[in-house]
Order: sequence, then C-alpha cells, then structure tokens
Amino acid sequence: MIKTLLAFSTAVLFLTTAGYGEEEHPTHWDYETHGPSCWGEFAQECQKGHLQSPINIESHKSVPLKGSLSLKMNEDIHTTADVVDNGHAIQVNVKNGGKLILDGREYTLVQFHFHGHSEHTIDGKQYALEGHLVHKSADGHLAVVGIMFNEGKNNPVLDNVLGGIGRTIRIDPQDLLPNDKKHYYHYIGSLTTPPCTEGVQWYVLKAPMTASKDQIADMRAHYDHNFRPVQPASSIKLESK
Repeated sequence: MIKTLLAFSTAVLFLTTAGYGEEEHPTHWDYETHGPSCWGEFAQECQKGHLQSPINIESHKSVPLKGSLSLKMNEDIHTTADVVDNGHAIQVNVKNGGKLILDGREYTLVQFHFHGHSEHTIDGKQYALEGHLVHKSADGHLAVVGIMFNEGKNNPVLDNVLGGIGRTIRIDPQDLLPNDKKHYYHYIGSLTTPPCTEGVQWYVLKAPMTASKDQIADMRAHYDHNFRPVQPASSIKLESK
C-alpha cells in the first residue's frame, strides 16, 4: 500500500511539474514559425490596428511637417551601454541616453537595435540594414528614429556593437546618425513587433548611413529575417521635412 501511495504521489508531482513548466514557457512570437502573419494571436493590435508600422514611405505623398512637431536631437553624449542578443535583434541598452524634444515633450534614448534588412522602404526601396533608436518620455510615450544603411564604407559604431555582444561598451549614439539630421519623414505608427502598440512617433531620417559588406554579413549572421513586412498605410498621415 505504501509503495502504491508513493507511486501515485510521484505521478501527481510529475504531472503537476510538467503542467507548470508548460505554462512557464508559452509559445512565443518570432519571424518564422510564429511569424508576422500569426502575430494577431499574440497581440490583437498587430492584426486589427490601423496605424501599423513599418510602411512603404511614398515620398510624393508626404506633406510638409508642421513646425510644432520639429525634431530636436541631442544624442551627443558619451555613455556606457549593454549589448545584448534579445532573441529577436542585437540591442544596445543605453545607461544614460541622449535626449530629443518633440512638441515640447522630452524623450530619453533607452535603447537602439538593428534589423537585418530595413523594415521601412522608401519609394519601394529596401535598404541593407535599419537601426531604430527608441526614446521614451517620462509619461511613457515613445518616439523612434529610424536610420537606413546602404552597403558602403565600414561603420565604426557597428564594429563596436558587433564586437561587444554580451558586454558593456562605451558609445556615443551621435556617431550612429548621419550629418544631416534635419531632413526626415514623420508619421504616427506602431511598434514593429508584438504588442504592436500604436501611437508611436516615427522619424525616419532621409540621409542613409553606410555599413561594409562584412558588417552587413555579420549582422545578418545573427538575424537575417527579423523585419516585419510593410503594412497598409491608407490611414497614416505622412509628413516630411
């Protein structure tokens, strides 16, 4: 009888532990098996939202940006950052980020990350890489600056990032930006990954940066297909400066 009770208790414990383990490791979104076409299963806004990102930026459809929404960037700050592989992209978590001012609201740079092919396209062109500088205001609003990369000269910032995965590095986010930061496309969209939250202020810089062929290959060796297809833009107001 004692052996029977012990066997029963062991079986119950095994089933309970197995069930707990399954609950602790639910199916997670990705870019392949549970890719963008399935993201509505993880967050309804990914499927039902009307201001989803990324988009194909059609330059001839943009209207002049209102002066009150002009972007003022102050990213020239020497700081430290943790470079991590977050399971979807190479991400740089900035310890003491720079600032940008948008319509009187201050946003602080919290992280930037990279996509192995650009998520946004401009007049149908997809770029070699795209970087996203994610800024957050004190009350939780988000503003993201998008940077396009063409294949070309070696980029020292990318060398620093790719060589620092899993470590803390010193970095100046300003070095990631083109000299021309005054010309960009603006629209209100969403996060490009679940939960696809809308209300994100997007600023896609018109001037691209460059990355060497080897740097592009190294970035894609980590993540090659981590880009969401462009989304319908019929409800989006595109502005430019």
